[in-house]
Amino acid sequence: MVLRGWRLVLNRVIFIPQRYVLGIMGLFALANSFTMRVCLSMTITQMVTKTAPSEHIIGEVCPDYDQETNVTKDITPYNSSSVFVVRERYDWDEATQGLLLSAFYYGYVITHLPGGILAEKFGGKWTLGLGLLVTSVATALTPLAVYLGGAVGLFIIRVIEGLGEGTVTPAFVLLLARWVPASERSRFGAMIFGGAQVGNIFGPYLSGLIMADGGDWHNVFYFFGGLGVIWFLFWTVLCYSTPNIHPFISDEEKKFLNDSISASGLHKKLNPVPFKALLRSKALWALMLAAVGHDWGYFTMITDLPKYFSDVLKFNIKETGLMSALPYVAMYICSFTFASICDYCIHKKWHTIGTGRKIYTTISATIPAIFMMLASYSGCDRIAAVAYFIVSMAFMGGFYSVKINPMDIAPNYAGTCSAFSNGLAAVSGIITPYLVGLLTPDQSIHQWRIAFWLIFGVLIGTNLIYVIWGSGEPEWWDDVDKYGYPPDWKHGPLKKRREDFEKKVVYPKHDHSPIAAD
Repeated sequence: MVLRGWRLVLNRVIFIPQRYVLGIMGLFALANSFTMRVCLSMTITQMVTKTAPSEHIIGEVCPDYDQETNVTKDITPYNSSSVFVVRERYDWDEATQGLLLSAFYYGYVITHLPGGILAEKFGGKWTLGLGLLVTSVATALTPLAVYLGGAVGLFIIRVIEGLGEGTVTPAFVLLLARWVPASERSRFGAMIFGGAQVGNIFGPYLSGLIMADGGDWHNVFYFFGGLGVIWFLFWTVLCYSTPNIHPFISDEEKKFLNDSISASGLHKKLNPVPFKALLRSKALWALMLAAVGHDWGYFTMITDLPKYFSDVLKFNIKETGLMSALPYVAMYICSFTFASICDYCIHKKWHTIGTGRKIYTTISATIPAIFMMLASYSGCDRIAAVAYFIVSMAFMGGFYSVKINPMDIAPNYAGTCSAFSNGLAAVSGIITPYLVGLLTPDQSIHQWRIAFWLIFGVLIGTNLIYVIWGSGEPEWWDDVDKYGYPPDWKHGPLKKRREDFEKKVVYPKHDHSPIAAD
């Protein structure tokens, strides 16, 4: 009775459409998940012992403009107003640091596909919520893991964080497919997935403030892990897997969503995932490779850009936090701009959904690739380098109009398709930090330039593949009852329905479309 009374009160008080409540909570979820993901990129600059560059460095090495100030802060545990805790610094080389920065993605990749399948079976609410709760608790336990196990302990706890967070994107894509009409998808995609940029903005910036002037890096993990637990408590009360089970959604909104959303999973139980058709889909493979290209550049930036600002351009920790946040401010703003333009053009029928996805894939790949290269050739010019990185990440925001492409090609199996695309792309997060560590042992500009040329090639190549084979139309295997089998399908039926047996359906040798027997 008490629960019912609360539901009646909420139904009267909450006048905001519930899909927007979901969108706002999704924004906070992605924001907090990315602060927990990227905070190590900042803290590791204060966790490791700084070594002098070797004499055989090839290429430019920038002067340390704040050398005297930095030395004073490193060795002075006490001043007139504060007492600082002096933590042990670890002797981890660049390759080890790269491995630790990539550890998160080992777990992140593993749970993508199970996360998508679980979301389709049990709903996105608990799959996503419990996953982020695991990440939040593991983040808060990170200092303890480092104390007990050093680099090995840090690697293990980061893998656990990734295991929890791997469910987030597949579950959210499925939730959007259940909650958001096609004409609003780009905006909601930008709203929710743009939360990643909020995390990328506040993660480095707040971490820099917490650690400035001798602050303890332990507090960074306690702070962001605690925020994740608080978010989970609100999520359990306010958000639900579909409009039809939401206890205080308005009747008008529920009717609108049921009438305008095409995913049949909203109205009936889905059949098992058609893996043999899904894995033969050119549109899905094109999306997966486009996501690999985007994440190759994106993950290099979120994991290694703080190190570039700190170790190459020699910003101090407070400046590094601010400089690392600025590119994501631009990316966040531009993601909404691009998404609104894309939705408007689709609504006006100026171009199709597929054409829009290809336009913004190209924008988010080619322009960032060019400006990353310009940044690498700007040498020790701090202002130019930061400006080029800001422009690069701003245009990378166009990819959020493409990230929702699984809802276009497979609204019923959007969770699984998103798991494939985002999961394969996340392999970049395993490769790039370790590879950058190997390519930049001395943190010289010349060594970093090689890493940026590699990003350039991956972005341009994967974009061309998507432009050729990408699609914005539903694939036939998403709803065989509606679309039937294509003429060239030679791999047997995707499912055997009870009514097929009742009608004695037979499948001809060369045509696998079901037909009734005479």
